[in-house]
Amino acid sequence: MIQAEDVVKHYGDVHALNGISLSVDRGEVYGLLGPNGAGKTTLVRILATLVKPSSGRCLVGGIDAHQNPMAVRALIGLAGQSAAVDDLLTGRENLEIVGRLYQFSRAEARRRADDILERMSLTDAADRQVRTYSGGMRRRIDLGASLVGRPEVLMLDEPTTGLDPRTRNDLWQLIHQLVDEGTTLLLTTQYLDEADELAHRLGVIDQGKIIAEGTPDELKERLGGDRLQASPANPADMERTKAVLASVGDGEPYIDERRQLVSVPVADRIKSLLAAGQSFEDQDLALRDLSVSRPSLDDVFLAITGKKAEDSSGEGETA
Repeated sequence: MIQAEDVVKHYGDVHALNGISLSVDRGEVYGLLGPNGAGKTTLVRILATLVKPSSGRCLVGGIDAHQNPMAVRALIGLAGQSAAVDDLLTGRENLEIVGRLYQFSRAEARRRADDILERMSLTDAADRQVRTYSGGMRRRIDLGASLVGRPEVLMLDEPTTGLDPRTRNDLWQLIHQLVDEGTTLLLTTQYLDEADELAHRLGVIDQGKIIAEGTPDELKERLGGDRLQASPANPADMERTKAVLASVGDGEPYIDERRQLVSVPVADRIKSLLAAGQSFEDQDLALRDLSVSRPSLDDVFLAITGKKAEDSSGEGETA
C-alpha cells in the first residue's frame, strides 16, 4: 500500500532525506522511529503529496503520489504533529466541514461526523467550541478529521506527543481497532513503548536514512543476551552503580538519567545478578531495584544510533 523508492529531499544545503526506501503491506502498521530532525515528518509530507521529493518515487495504493496526487489524497488520511482544527467551531462543525471538502452531501457529512464523535468518545462535547477542549480532546478530534473519508491508508505523525498516559492509551486502543478493520497505518514516533505496542515492523531513521528495519523482536534480537539493570536509591550514586555493573557485565554500562537506572549487557544472567547483588552489599550501596531483562527498543536505538530516541535537535522537526 505504501512504497518509497530511494527518496531524497534537500532544502538548500540541508539534506532532510538521503535515499529512503521502504514498503508497507495492506493492513500493516509500519513505525518510523527516530529523534526530532531525523526526517520522519519530511517523509510523511512527501507520501501525503504535500511536498515533492528532490528525487526518487513514492507510490500509495499503487498510485504515484506526485504524478496523480488527487487520487492519492482520496486514499489517505493524515494527522500531523499539531491539531489542525478550528478553535472557533464546534467539534461537530469541524468534522462536517471536512466531510463537505470530500464533497459528501450535508446529510452524509453529518452522519459521518456523528459516527466519528461516538467513536472518539466526544459525543457529549460535540456542540462545544474546540477552544474549550482539553489537549487530549483536541488530539482526538484532529484524528477524527483524518478518518472522515474512511481512508485505506492513515498517516499519523507523532500522534500522542504531549498527551497524558490515559489519553495515550485510549488512542492506542483506537489505532488497534482501525487496523483490525483493515486500515494500513504509517506511524512516526519518538516513543519506544509506543512503537513496541503498535508497530508490526519498524524502520529506524537517523540523519535522513533508514539505518535498521525489522519487527520489534527482530531489532531486539540484534543486541542478543540480557541486560542487568540497577537503580540506586540515591540518584547521586549513579556513577558508583555504573562502576559495579562494569565489573560484572559484558560491555559498557549505559546510564539512563530519565529513568535513573544503569544497565549493562550480561552473558550469564543468574551469575551476573548474584555477583552484582554481593558487590552492592559489600559497598553498602542502597538500591531501589536490581533486575535482569531483555533488551528494549531503547537499548536497540542507542546501540544503532549512539543516542536515545527522545534526543532532540530542536523544538520540532524541520527536516
